[in-house]
Amino acid sequence: MTERLPRSVQEYLDQLRDALRDADPALRQDALYDAEEYLRAELNGKSDQPESEVIARIVRSYGAPEEVAAVYRQTEETVSRAMRTPPPRERRSVMGRFFGVYADPRAYASLFYMVLALATGIFYFTWTVAGISISLGTSVLIFGLPIFLLFLGSTRLFSLLEGRIVETFLGVRMPRRPEYPSDDRGIVGRIMEMLKDVRTWSTMLYMLLMLPLGIGYFTLAVTTVSTSLALIVSPLAYFGVTRFDLDIHFFYWNGDYRDFGSLEFVFIPLAGFLMLTAAMHLFRGIGVLQGHIARGLLVRPGRD
Repeated sequence: MTERLPRSVQEYLDQLRDALRDADPALRQDALYDAEEYLRAELNGKSDQPESEVIARIVRSYGAPEEVAAVYRQTEETVSRAMRTPPPRERRSVMGRFFGVYADPRAYASLFYMVLALATGIFYFTWTVAGISISLGTSVLIFGLPIFLLFLGSTRLFSLLEGRIVETFLGVRMPRRPEYPSDDRGIVGRIMEMLKDVRTWSTMLYMLLMLPLGIGYFTLAVTTVSTSLALIVSPLAYFGVTRFDLDIHFFYWNGDYRDFGSLEFVFIPLAGFLMLTAAMHLFRGIGVLQGHIARGLLVRPGRD
């Protein structure tokens, strides 16, 4: 238990933040949001009572900051263990590790994220550019500031949406709740806090980056998968062409066209299979990289 019980909401949050100082930043943000929401809901309508007395009663029912921190850690571990994708069977040989990527669900999830990133990237980029343009264009008008603030708030919401996508497909822990809009600072204080928050601007940078990243991810995924599959099924395509006597040739070699030879029936599909296997490793690595990018730009390490 804490030697000195908190006497205000801010003291409770400070102690809870300190108890979770070595926890995952996303978990810490969720815990602080839940605690502040609960505390202020309990204080609502009790303005005639001293805040210290109300907080003391809340501590007895809700729990001291250390107790709440311990519960969140335990719950996070339990939920993470339940939602964690079963790891593929560990393989010791080089060949086993190379071809074992097909048994790793993370590779397929990363591939799906790469394909989806084109759509999300276009939307995020368009929304951010349009929001910045409209905000700048209306900055000289009286309603320009509210439009700009609404735009900033929308980027926070989309960062939570992207966090859910990243956590679902890439397995990276992201915040599930926003930071609580504290009323202590007033409207002007909250606006200044949002403008000074580096995550406000890093979120917009992430939204802009997602267009080139999404295009690159989508192009790489579609190109490598389609090329690999075309090489793998090329003998079947050849048999289909010869079956219907179509005048189609498959290779251009030494200035002349020629059809499949006996070696090509073996080595070309094998090359396609090896290419697809290497691409699956690449997709899994890109998923890890994208998770680090999302964590770095969308999650703030702490809240001062």
